[in-house]
Amino acid sequence: MTLSRRSLLALGLAVPALSLPSAGRAQERLEAILDTAREHDQLRAIAIWRDGGEIAARGYGGFTPDRPTNIKSASKSVVSALAGIAIERGVLNGADQPVADVLRDDFPADPDPRLFRLTLGNLLSMQAGLERQSGRNYGAWVSSRNWVRAALAAPFVAEPGGRMLYSTASSHLVSAMLTRASGRSTLALAREWLDIPGFDIGGWERDPQGVYLGGNQMAMSTRSLLAFGTAYAQGGAGVIPPPWIAESWRPRTQSMFTGSGYGYGWFLARMAGRPVNYGWGYGGQMIYVAPGVRGRPPVAIAMTSDPDQPSGRTGYRDELHMLAARLLTALG
Repeated sequence: MTLSRRSLLALGLAVPALSLPSAGRAQERLEAILDTAREHDQLRAIAIWRDGGEIAARGYGGFTPDRPTNIKSASKSVVSALAGIAIERGVLNGADQPVADVLRDDFPADPDPRLFRLTLGNLLSMQAGLERQSGRNYGAWVSSRNWVRAALAAPFVAEPGGRMLYSTASSHLVSAMLTRASGRSTLALAREWLDIPGFDIGGWERDPQGVYLGGNQMAMSTRSLLAFGTAYAQGGAGVIPPPWIAESWRPRTQSMFTGSGYGYGWFLARMAGRPVNYGWGYGGQMIYVAPGVRGRPPVAIAMTSDPDQPSGRTGYRDELHMLAARLLTALG
């Protein structure tokens, strides 16, 4: 019997580990899977953390887990973490805070009344209702003189809090709110607030006004991306507020492209019979976090790939999901 890609994906993401393998057997299975992962031509590196420490890291095609790459939209999960810390520290008031409280000066001269109902949470969950500035609109948006004002001047195509409209402009507005409310750059906040061993942001693009691009063009190594994921896997690691993690992983909408749920900067799914939350960047930049559940320890898996090749429409993202499910099954 020949199975379609969709059937294979469904099986790969649904098969639970029937029993917990011994440590030696699990490591053998893990190494075998990592060996075969080189068949994915776009893949650059994988790093895996399980219940307290890194247990494996591999580079492919001349790359290493320590070499920075553009993590693309996986950086939206980083921006979400900064928003949660900002709320805890009183820099922002909460997910229900109106965007107008912070960015009113950047509203159009005759603003659509719905702009005053737009909240921080709407931006983080991709439910702003504003026309998407990703995909075909991305180039024109980043060519504008003022990215924040251009994002806020986009027409509404849905109500705030309505259907999911995945847009890097929404994440950029979060970065602008963080910058305006704190009086500091988003990069400076990340370097101070995300005090996670092994975590480091390299280059990061800014808009013409100096606001760091919330949700794209961030350089980071695979191990750094893993370090970020392990903080979530450890319940915040004393850095990210645990209540914010719970709020970020609560389903608020659903992607029309993948069918996955979406919270605050995280896609929500199930793989290998357990909940898995993931950040996804163009080309196949992935951070998977599987919380500990029913005796199974927490796991984080980071994968980086060629950022100049597509991953969604080609099926490569689905192949990475299947790879992550195989790794989780092998780890028990």
